[in-house]
Amino acid sequence: MIEQHTFFDSETSQPLAARLRPTSLDEFFGQKHLLGAGKILRRIIEGDNVGSMILWGPPGVGKTTLARIIARKTKSEFIDFSAVTSGIKEIKQVMEQAESNRRFGQRTILFVDEIHRFNKAQQDAFLPYVEKGSIVLIGATTENPSFEVNGALLSRCKVFVLKALSSEELTELLTRALKDERGFGEMKVEIAPELVEAIANKANGDARSALSTLEMAVLNGEFDGEKTIVTAETVEQCTQRKSLLYDKSGEQHYNLISALHKSMRNSDPDAAVYWLARMLEAGEEPLYIARRLIRFSSEDVGLADPRAVELAVAVYQACHFIGMPECSVNLTQLVVYLSLAPKSNAMEVAYNTAQDDAVNMLAEPVPLAICNAPTKLMRELEYGKGYKYAHDYKDKLTAMQCLPDSLKNRTYYRPTEEGLEGRFKTRLESIKEWKKAHSDDK
Repeated sequence: MIEQHTFFDSETSQPLAARLRPTSLDEFFGQKHLLGAGKILRRIIEGDNVGSMILWGPPGVGKTTLARIIARKTKSEFIDFSAVTSGIKEIKQVMEQAESNRRFGQRTILFVDEIHRFNKAQQDAFLPYVEKGSIVLIGATTENPSFEVNGALLSRCKVFVLKALSSEELTELLTRALKDERGFGEMKVEIAPELVEAIANKANGDARSALSTLEMAVLNGEFDGEKTIVTAETVEQCTQRKSLLYDKSGEQHYNLISALHKSMRNSDPDAAVYWLARMLEAGEEPLYIARRLIRFSSEDVGLADPRAVELAVAVYQACHFIGMPECSVNLTQLVVYLSLAPKSNAMEVAYNTAQDDAVNMLAEPVPLAICNAPTKLMRELEYGKGYKYAHDYKDKLTAMQCLPDSLKNRTYYRPTEEGLEGRFKTRLESIKEWKKAHSDDK
């Protein structure tokens, strides 16, 4: 659960990404906005003024590597701590060790990978040790720390946002891997520049993924007795899985979420589950899918089945609690439910229609009858005059006008007959009939 590093571990048989792991800021690829000459994080590290921080960014951008460079630069003991496999007991053990180090004048950097996976109680356990300086906490997360790290701990940490590496940066990294003796520098590898670029382009900004693909391509290259030749066919085979899946920020990403959405809208659970599996097996973040399903529950189901949005929110929470691969079955349950639910887009149509009027008629005044009148002046100006409190009336209804005069009698919500929405339609029609009968305009 807890792994301590001395930085002198053997590199024998290590993967390429591990062998090429940067040991200094000068070797570090990417994050120029933080680590370029004169930039804030570089100044903090080089000045040995490192405090507790959160490194927020996508996978494979160097969060763990940066933490280790910081530990090396500051000559601190570095403890690698996983939020996935550790609990309160392990936290206390590490804190005792860090406190002992402090008494002997040694600083401890505690690196917590996936810190967002800790619950509030686990995160709170760090607080007293961060406050008194027993540890310098460096947390890494792929999730927005504003939502995933509790406020008390977050307020004591500086948040640094790491960005996905560009294709150019990844190409440079892969080129170095081919020349560096820690990589394939001692081998004669023949690979066309455009193939190196192809590997970089398919890595989705993830250095670890790019290096792993290059390693696979080289190890499966054709050896002719003097050199290893990496062909286009070899690269294609090594990147086939990614090609069949999708780039999370590219066209296929949007094509697949569209396919999922439209299959559910068409009440086709088999197709919907297939597209769900395609996305999850590609490595899509389950919370992204869950958020889209919450939207679908109101956009395409709405009041035809009011429970749909309740289930969608519950499944989002399930995905948050247990993550992949366990939450795949929760998402499947929701996708099938939404596929079979009665459909209504009345909520979507209502808002879009109202949105057009709201944007094009921004200056329409609120009717005075439904304005608040907390002051004497406002009452003198007839704010709230004529307001009718519905609960004071027998039918709990009034014919009071709530839209601006220019939009009087405008209709936005047009209920369908689908599912439970048929009941809402009947209720709305009776309300409108009552208001028409009791209106001063009749």
